Amino acid sequence: MTLNTADDRIADLIRASVGIDVLRPIAERYLEEPRGRFAGQAGLLALPRTVEEVSALVRLASDEAVAVLPCGGGTGLVGGQVISDGPAPLLISLERMTAIREVYPTENVMIVEAGAILSDVQAAAEAVDRLFPLSLAAQGSCRIGGNLATNAGGVNVLRYGNARDLCLGLETVLPNGEIWHGLSRLRKDNTGYDLRNLLIGSEGTLGIITAASLKLYPQPAATGTAMFQVASPAAAIDLLAVARDQVGEVVSTFELIHRQGFDFLAEVLPDVRQPFETAPDWSVLIELGLPKGQDPIEALEALFSTANAMGLVDDGVVAQSETQRQELWAVRERIPEANRLIGSVSSHDISVPISAIPEFIQHGAEIINALGPFRINCFGHLGDGNLHYNVFPPKGQNRSDFAEDRLVVKQAVHELVHAFEGSVSAEHGIGRLKTDDLERFSDPAKLSAMRAIKAALDPKGIMNPGAVLKI
Repeated sequence: MTLNTADDRIADLIRASVGIDVLRPIAERYLEEPRGRFAGQAGLLALPRTVEEVSALVRLASDEAVAVLPCGGGTGLVGGQVISDGPAPLLISLERMTAIREVYPTENVMIVEAGAILSDVQAAAEAVDRLFPLSLAAQGSCRIGGNLATNAGGVNVLRYGNARDLCLGLETVLPNGEIWHGLSRLRKDNTGYDLRNLLIGSEGTLGIITAASLKLYPQPAATGTAMFQVASPAAAIDLLAVARDQVGEVVSTFELIHRQGFDFLAEVLPDVRQPFETAPDWSVLIELGLPKGQDPIEALEALFSTANAMGLVDDGVVAQSETQRQELWAVRERIPEANRLIGSVSSHDISVPISAIPEFIQHGAEIINALGPFRINCFGHLGDGNLHYNVFPPKGQNRSDFAEDRLVVKQAVHELVHAFEGSVSAEHGIGRLKTDDLERFSDPAKLSAMRAIKAALDPKGIMNPGAVLKI
């Protein structure tokens, strides 16, 4: 179906049916995405205050065949938040819908509106001595609706799961403007198809999430953080198994860091205090969240002793204070910032089976080195198999010098991921950046089912057209 532009006529209809104060001027930030690979456009920007206003906007867009682009915090890395071509869409931002509607500490449930900033959701949970464990580098600006729409991951997936695993129910406006009142607090509900999990991860292509019921957890009584030098990625995997044997399922974070990450920090962010005098080839950031009666420092020191005797680790730093803990986390959290300052030729958010990671890293280095004199910064969430495998120009050169190599590098990495039965999108989504990859690497039956679902729920194709599935 041919879509129409969100123009002055549509603006008049919105003012007449929804309200005169819903539309806003379109600032440049609504048309940008962090990596600068897509330039957005928009005909109109609407900032609704209630789910009813979102419903009215979407119903009007459906009636008038106008594209709708849901807008969250704008932190996505695959271009799902911008439309570069075609008829200019109606942007619907939920930034005025930020309420913490209800908190049920005894149920470990919180109901929040989709425009709430992730860090504010975390703080609201902490205020009732609970934990909302979704934790991302962008948590000070990303919004919970976008987190759910992209099924965000982060550093705590190992213990608590992705955004999908932290959600009990949704309130959503469907493409025809109908409101699905699905804010369930139930942990068991087998009444038909799981619409919640269909909408989570759909990147605004099947509806607009306006509120969510979220799972909370008890706050750990004690937290311990350490960084250990490991002999290799294989040793890191063995270390995770040893950690689980010794302390059980209290390992919250297990992040693999390559020497290149330390080198980049020294190159462009020298203010970051590094834990080792000489950067190791490989290291692991590990964090434990323990119940009462257990000492995290003792647990980590005992883990180091056991792993050292097994030849898995040869040096390490166990945080003795909150300041030291923050210094260790600063290393991991500022590596992406250093990456941006260096400028990658091609960045990849991939996952492979955990036991295959060492072989994948070895083969990846061989393939990339054969393509050119590139630097590889491989780091990420080892405990759930998610690596950020990023390729950079040689020191002293710019990524623009290798612009013609970007697609070649990307294809080589993604082909290798596929050969290892992995995923070319572990936690960032498909957006517009990876639609060709989805077509190339997905099972045909899956693609057929996805297209059928899209056609059934959004027959006019108004919801974020061009994202996830190619038009």
